[in-house]
Amino acid sequence: MAQITRPQSNPAAPSLKVKGLELDYFNPKEYIIGGTTLTGTKYLDKDVIITLSKLIKGEKVVLPGEATANAIKNLWAQGLFDDVQLDIVKIVEDTVYFDIEVVERPRLGSFEFTGISKSQKTDILEKLGEKAGKAIINDNLYSSTTATIKKFLLGKGYFFTNVEYSTKPDPSQENSVVLLVKVDKGRKVKVHKINFTGNKDFSSAKLRKYLKKTKQQAFYKVFGSGKFNKEKYDEDKVKLIAKMHDKGYRDAVIIRDSVYQYSPKAVSIDIDLFEGPKYYFGNISWVGNAKYTTDYLQRALGIEKGEVFSEEKLEKKLRGSANGDDVSSIYLNDGYLTFNVEPVQTKIYGDTVEMEMRIYEGPQYTNNRITVVGNTITNDRVVLRDIRTKPGEKFSKDLLIRSVREIGQLGNFDESKTNPIPKPNPADGTVDIEYHVEEKPSDQIELSGGFGGGNIIGTLGLTFNNFSLRNLFNLSAYKPLPKGDGQKLSLRGQTNGKFYQSYSFSFSEPWLGGKKPISFGVSAFTSLQSNGGQSYYGTIDPSSSQYSKIRLNGVTVSLGRRLNFPDNYFQLTHAINAQQYILNNYGGFLFSTGTSYNFNLTQELSRDSRDSPIFPQSGSYFKFTVQATPPYSLLNNVNYATASDKQRYKFTEYHKWKFESQWFQRLAGKFVIKAQAQFGFLGSYNSAVGESAFERFKLGGDGMQGFDFLQGSELIAMRGYANNSVIPVGSDPRIAQQSGSPIFSKYVMELRYPVIASQQATAFLVAFAEGGNTWNKFSEFNPFNVRRSAGFGAKIFLPIFGLLGIDWGYGFDNIPGSPDANKGQFHFSIAQQLGGFN
Repeated sequence: MAQITRPQSNPAAPSLKVKGLELDYFNPKEYIIGGTTLTGTKYLDKDVIITLSKLIKGEKVVLPGEATANAIKNLWAQGLFDDVQLDIVKIVEDTVYFDIEVVERPRLGSFEFTGISKSQKTDILEKLGEKAGKAIINDNLYSSTTATIKKFLLGKGYFFTNVEYSTKPDPSQENSVVLLVKVDKGRKVKVHKINFTGNKDFSSAKLRKYLKKTKQQAFYKVFGSGKFNKEKYDEDKVKLIAKMHDKGYRDAVIIRDSVYQYSPKAVSIDIDLFEGPKYYFGNISWVGNAKYTTDYLQRALGIEKGEVFSEEKLEKKLRGSANGDDVSSIYLNDGYLTFNVEPVQTKIYGDTVEMEMRIYEGPQYTNNRITVVGNTITNDRVVLRDIRTKPGEKFSKDLLIRSVREIGQLGNFDESKTNPIPKPNPADGTVDIEYHVEEKPSDQIELSGGFGGGNIIGTLGLTFNNFSLRNLFNLSAYKPLPKGDGQKLSLRGQTNGKFYQSYSFSFSEPWLGGKKPISFGVSAFTSLQSNGGQSYYGTIDPSSSQYSKIRLNGVTVSLGRRLNFPDNYFQLTHAINAQQYILNNYGGFLFSTGTSYNFNLTQELSRDSRDSPIFPQSGSYFKFTVQATPPYSLLNNVNYATASDKQRYKFTEYHKWKFESQWFQRLAGKFVIKAQAQFGFLGSYNSAVGESAFERFKLGGDGMQGFDFLQGSELIAMRGYANNSVIPVGSDPRIAQQSGSPIFSKYVMELRYPVIASQQATAFLVAFAEGGNTWNKFSEFNPFNVRRSAGFGAKIFLPIFGLLGIDWGYGFDNIPGSPDANKGQFHFSIAQQLGGFN
């Protein structure tokens, strides 16, 4: 596989020098060693070397004899010397004195690689460890270094590697050399052919499919097959046999396999199999079960006599179901913490395997002490109040898993490192549960500059996700702000000077009063957009009809509570909103000058069972929202058919209905599919008043609020189309894009693949297909008449910045009057909400 060349040393044969003394080789004589000295060493321990020679003071030795020859051989065997000589210094009566002369081999000062990349050098040096300055230049060093290089490059697809060594003095260290390592990687190789022998019931094509990461070349593979990787091949062999076992071939094994060179660019693989017979489940009996009947457990197991024998399926149904419907979960959710079931194959005859399920139920445990460890910032009560395993209740595996999810939903801890540890107390039938957590950065900052409307726009946003209002005046609690109570405080400002300004504030408390999961929130904002008193012709007087301005002010107060029906994933939220619109010669609405007020009540019912707020792999999310103002036109005596704009739009009236649903499911490997549907409808109470000038929907683009002033509308993202460009058929593009539409629907199918999953960042790739449209009238509404798009992108979640994304979408349908609204479009998103209409 790899050729090795290195400097060779030719040690002299063991020799014994006698200075001015004569030994009678025909009459050996026994002597006592009077002492042994060592010369020539600079870095090695002399006492250790003398001990290795076994010529130790006080010991007896026969001269001439094997002891001196063995002493020299022992020292050569250490690989530490380039030369070893043994001298008899003197003999006094029956006492002999020795001197060992050695020439130390140089030490390794550093490596110097050629033939590999800088990153490969770094990886190889990391695997070699701290050899520099400690290792001796010898055969063992050459062999271990070569093995490390070879193994590393083999994992990268380099099957034929040559390694050559040479040395040069290290000027920075005495008696040290630089080891010059010349690596010839050769070419990466592909798999030309995978050949199977011994297979009868499994076709070679089927077996090749089981090798997920080792693929042979084929003409129809446009981009070619993957490079051969030894580590992945070894993994594939294990999975191949596991797959055969799962198909009932429980005796299947690989008798032998070989990987050999087919050409300078490819290898071939031969795999010789033993399939054995196909087995089936026979009778399944149960012993040791007292809590649940045999029939009940058999139904839970769901394996019938005559089914293909599969240990994987059996294990999944006993204790490994992702849905929690296995036999073990039945017991573990009822307090039987120490439950165990052992499947035993009691009889094998012909092609049938009979099983006996040996159960140990154990005692029923009750939760005792619940603690949390590792929360250095977040207060204990903030974590404990969301934990579902309560003292005094029976132990439940489902509630333990749910508690881990709830801790992750707080957003303050690394989800992958949350670890609950049950500690049973058999003496009293209780269990203490200790939740180990690790804090992660949860505050976010938005600091950006952009260009829009011919002006530079600056944005500064701060979000503190673990705020503590009660410590606002406690200076010792500032880190740099008071933290630990799980409250959320957000501040955001955006401006380009006198043309556009927007400022917002929000605060939320998830447990109002600290005893019940009742959330409280308050937010306020003010925004202004104008022409700044400027026009093409110069400065405009604010009293002039050419001066244009719109200001929007608003405040919202909300209360929400968790529900236990239909299940405890539901939440109901009530909100009161008050908004003020002040327009001065501002076009694009049903009126251009005047003041309008929007007082509305919002009811929101939601359910969120997603397993993660950032990259969900299972679960679902839905939200149904109803927002309504008082029906002013039905309560007063105003004739709206002849009313002025000031009367008609002073109090905005409408009823607004929105629905969104998301569903997540993990597919093969790490792929996750996301399906999403959204719907919105803005209705009116009185046809004489007409639809509201505000609260409409704008579909298309990235869905972000920027210099494009919201004007009381909701921005709905739809990739592949320009911002706000998806308008009803037959509408004037300028008016429709400015004011929005009263009805919209949107559908998304997204395939996701994670590439980074750590405390510092979460990143994933997406491929998507979307469809959506808007309508002016409900009579024109058709949920299947949509504008379509598809594309791909990537998103990354950084704790300090939130979710950042870039997508490229292609819109397939033209927008009449807007020739540039579709086709290829890039979309950027910053800190978009993880659930909701954006």
